[in-house]
Amino acid sequence: MVVGGGSVAARKVALLRKAQANVTVVSPELCHELQQLKDKNLIRHLARHFAQSDLEDCVLVIAATSDSTVNETVSELANQLRLPVNVVDNPDLCSFIMPSIIDRSPVVIAVSTGGSSPVLARLIRTRLEGSIPSAYGRLAKLVENFREKVKAAFPSVESRRGFWEKILEGTVAELVFSGHESEAEQMLAKAIDSQSANPDIPGEVFLVGAGPGDPDLLTFRALRLMQQADVVVYDRLVSPAIMEMVRRDAEVVYVGKERSKHTMQQENINQLLVRLAKEGKRVLRLKGGDPFIFGRGGEEIETLAQEGVAFQVVPGITAANGCSSYAGIPLTHRDYAQSCVFVTGHLKDGSVDLNWKALAQPHQTVVFYMGLHGAPTLCREMVAHGLPASTPVALVEQGTTPQQRVFTATLDSLVDVIKNEDIKPPTLIIVGEVVKLHDKLKWVEEHHKDNMDGVFAYKD
Repeated sequence: MVVGGGSVAARKVALLRKAQANVTVVSPELCHELQQLKDKNLIRHLARHFAQSDLEDCVLVIAATSDSTVNETVSELANQLRLPVNVVDNPDLCSFIMPSIIDRSPVVIAVSTGGSSPVLARLIRTRLEGSIPSAYGRLAKLVENFREKVKAAFPSVESRRGFWEKILEGTVAELVFSGHESEAEQMLAKAIDSQSANPDIPGEVFLVGAGPGDPDLLTFRALRLMQQADVVVYDRLVSPAIMEMVRRDAEVVYVGKERSKHTMQQENINQLLVRLAKEGKRVLRLKGGDPFIFGRGGEEIETLAQEGVAFQVVPGITAANGCSSYAGIPLTHRDYAQSCVFVTGHLKDGSVDLNWKALAQPHQTVVFYMGLHGAPTLCREMVAHGLPASTPVALVEQGTTPQQRVFTATLDSLVDVIKNEDIKPPTLIIVGEVVKLHDKLKWVEEHHKDNMDGVFAYKD
């Protein structure tokens, strides 16, 4: 039952008829679209106002009138009769909602905002419509025809999953998308016969940079591999928002490290990756930032190479790039800095083991990773080797995440700021004249302060 005869009701009727429902419309008048359906006897029309008796023998009700009183009455009566009811653009009166649909039958994708913003759901659907080929439906039907044969050829769930992922991301899928379905079918059959003779799919390690925290900064390739992994081995600096994007049924292993607290030693992590890959698993080694910038990625793939394990590396946005950008601090600038240096502030035998003379140079930006604990030494040595005590410094705590905080100081006030503001890791320290640009270029605050509800904090 659809109550209402306007264009909104017509859209709901179209969806219901596509689901092969028998639709009755009650309304004194019908819009042009509904009148055409009535003239073709494709809907039943009750040419009057809604009455309680109209709900008899219904299994689902939609109220789509412009009269809020009528819509409320329909909702109340339907709930009394325990009938599913949807009141258009009024989620409080609904017992179910109707998401926006991307139909690639038998593949159907629903986009819902829980009734809070149907317009937003439609906008998201529109974007997805352009990125999901219409041929996905034909691809799904092809796969369906071969499911039992693949089950027989590949005894384990892991081997079947690996086979299908290669097929659905390879030449067979491309043939379907280009309209060559018979060739795709022949190639799929040959692939099953060829692979079933050797069903053991070798393992592989994906060394992926997860970036500084904001999931929007992930690469397309990183996202694709995150959905393919059987096991995820991840670090402390990988944000929860990014972990939400890995494959739901993947095994998850935490190997994070904090100062003086290592969940697993690096040598053991290396051997863990080797063991999992040799078991035939696809292993996602997920690291905060970029795996080759203070991420020990080189050590890990060196072990993999020695053991003959296949691997691939996906770069990520390192913390220096991400945090400085979100803080509005360009690392190089013609007026302030013509070079930039990334260094780690890890302590070694109680002292910071760095080339201070090379770091304390004018017209240079120095970014310290993991430098909070060594900040007193950092400030003392930079001044001792020639930088003015008034040199600007920025601290970016949990950069690019909703918890980001940015503080500015100088070399002679940095230690006090860290103590007074109770700054915690992960925090990046940026030293150089470019920090002066923070007040002018802090775009996250300036352009999003009306929408972020105080999520990002900036203090000087």
